[in-house]
Amino acid sequence: GNGCASPGPTLLFVKTSRAQEQGRRFYACSACRDRKDCSFFQWEDEKVSEARLAAREEYNRNHQPSFTHRQNVERLKNFIVLPLSQRKFCQDCQQLLLPSEWQEHSGHQFQCDISTAQLKTPSQLLYPLENKKTNAQYLFADRSCQFLLDLIIALGFRRVLSVGTPRLHEMIQSKASQDEDFGVRSLLLDIDFRYSQFYTEDEFCHYNMFNHYFFGGEAAHETCQQFLYQDTGERVIMVTDPPFGGLVEALASSFKKMMAMWKETEKEGDNKQEMPMFWIFPYFFESRILEFFPSFSMMDYQVDYDNHALYKHGKTGRRQSPVRIFTNITPRMIVLPVEEGYRFCTICQRYVSSGNQHCEICNSCTSKDGRRWKHCALCNKCVKPSWFHCDKCNCCALQDHSCERTDAGCFICGNAGHKRSTCPRLS
Repeated sequence: GNGCASPGPTLLFVKTSRAQEQGRRFYACSACRDRKDCSFFQWEDEKVSEARLAAREEYNRNHQPSFTHRQNVERLKNFIVLPLSQRKFCQDCQQLLLPSEWQEHSGHQFQCDISTAQLKTPSQLLYPLENKKTNAQYLFADRSCQFLLDLIIALGFRRVLSVGTPRLHEMIQSKASQDEDFGVRSLLLDIDFRYSQFYTEDEFCHYNMFNHYFFGGEAAHETCQQFLYQDTGERVIMVTDPPFGGLVEALASSFKKMMAMWKETEKEGDNKQEMPMFWIFPYFFESRILEFFPSFSMMDYQVDYDNHALYKHGKTGRRQSPVRIFTNITPRMIVLPVEEGYRFCTICQRYVSSGNQHCEICNSCTSKDGRRWKHCALCNKCVKPSWFHCDKCNCCALQDHSCERTDAGCFICGNAGHKRSTCPRLS
């Protein structure tokens, strides 16, 4: 599979059922949510036999990528010097082919005449890994990618740690190769090992963001550490776009470790400082993210994706994406494009979407989804325009909701106030 042969340490989960008070804990793959992609499963209290350990080792050996990263770098050098007519990409194996390998791929679908421009935009050459639970490869639309890069430059950052953001990485790499004065560098950390065919070991590290695992071991860890080192005064920012089904707690744990790595590279100065970060995630995870990163706040900017069925143009002719930027950078520094309908709220001291009206009672611009929200005096907060106060539930909800109390909490995330079918984690 693509980077799922032993994706590093597993995570500990809990299997709960209505009948049992106490759930039973088990270890499973940190990268794959689907047992079909990675079958690793082990009860926490289970003793594992020698035979099963041996079988696991054998499985991991057989599922290693065809070439190492270093071999892929050499292969790319050989590929680039080929005449255009000999540059072929195997779509079945998702692999650049050298002429000596054509024969063994003879029954496969080829893409021919791979240009230098295509080699610089691998996210468009490679098939998105469509399994939502494992890879959730949704790629930034050009508009959002360009906005992020312009914002990063305007904020004075010259190095970008791109964690699971291949589009942003390739936009930076591409501009840097065309203009030597561009001055912005990027390091891509991604679970998708296919990118090792296009980038050197200083440009790409095979990485699992759910358990902060570098597949390339100490050398890859060192590459990342060096990149975070700010000796020349080039400020660094981490930009991450995790799979939305991802566990916030596991991601937060990894990102804190990355922040600690950054801190180790600091010589002296303000110890309270955090590594600047953009965490791109749906707005309905706001409370979870703030639980782990109280210094973060959510921006109103709607991040668009190219290949996400849910975030296509709405009735209004523009997308209503639920994806936002969470950041520890002072909100008023994040200038959002006025031509796209964002405006500056002088009271909140941040840019908000045009429909986001300041509520005098809440003393904040309260809308999360771009529509104008309304204040409910009984709930003492602003709610979505389509919600009404239900006396039976003692809260606001959709008019046709069912009034069953959900005291037991959601089956998926454990939070009160919603049922499994409406859990944000399923979105």
